[in-house]
Amino acid sequence: MTLPPRRRPETQLLQYYVYSEVENTALEIVDEYVYLGHTIQLGRSNFEKEVNRRIQLGWAAFGKLRAIFSSEIPQCLKTKVFEQCVLPVMTYGSETWSLTMGLIRRLRVTQRAMERAMLGVSLRDRIRNVEIRRRTKVTDIAQRVAKLKWQWAGHIVRRKDGRWGPKVLEWQPRTGKRSVGRPPTRWTDDIKRVAGSRWIQAAQNRGTWNSLQKTYVQQWTSIG
Repeated sequence: MTLPPRRRPETQLLQYYVYSEVENTALEIVDEYVYLGHTIQLGRSNFEKEVNRRIQLGWAAFGKLRAIFSSEIPQCLKTKVFEQCVLPVMTYGSETWSLTMGLIRRLRVTQRAMERAMLGVSLRDRIRNVEIRRRTKVTDIAQRVAKLKWQWAGHIVRRKDGRWGPKVLEWQPRTGKRSVGRPPTRWTDDIKRVAGSRWIQAAQNRGTWNSLQKTYVQQWTSIG
C-alpha cells in the first residue's frame, strides 16, 4: 500500500488518501461503496444513506410510471403496478437493515405521498391515512420490510452449507473500548425483542418461527 503526496499547505486542508494497487490499478479506500445495488457503509447510522437512496430510486420508478398512476384506469390495476414496480425498488436489500422507528417512518411517509399522488389528492384535502389506504389497498411498506427480514433471518440460520452468513451472526469482535454514547442498533436487536436471545435455536423450527412472524410484523406496522 502506498500513500500519495500530502496536499500543499495553501489548500488549508490536510487530507490523506490511502490507495491499494490491484493489477497496477490504484483503488481508493472509501467509507462507503455501492455494491450489488446496496450502499455499504461502516459506522453509526450506517443504513440512513441506503434508505435515502432507496427512497430516491423509488420516486424515480414512480415518476417513470406517473402516466399510469394519473390515468383513469381502475385503482386495482394501479395497485398491482405499484406493488410490482415501485415497492420492490424501495425495499431492495431491506433484509440486511438494522430497523429503527425513524427509518420505518420515513419509508411510510414516502409511500403515503405516492398513494396520494395515485389518488390525485394532497395534504390540503385533509384525508386520513386510513381512508387513503382503504382506497389504494397497497401493501404497507413496513409490513413488507418486516416480513422480508424475518423470513431472511430464519433462512440464513437454517443453512448448513458452511456459508459465511450464519458465521457472521455468531462472530464476536475484538475486545476494545466502546465509543461514547448509546450503542448503535444491531441487526438482531429487533428480532431478539420477539424471539428472545435464543432466537437462532427458535428459527431452526419453521413452525415456531412462522408463528412468531405475525408478532414481529405487528410491532413495525403499529408505528404511526
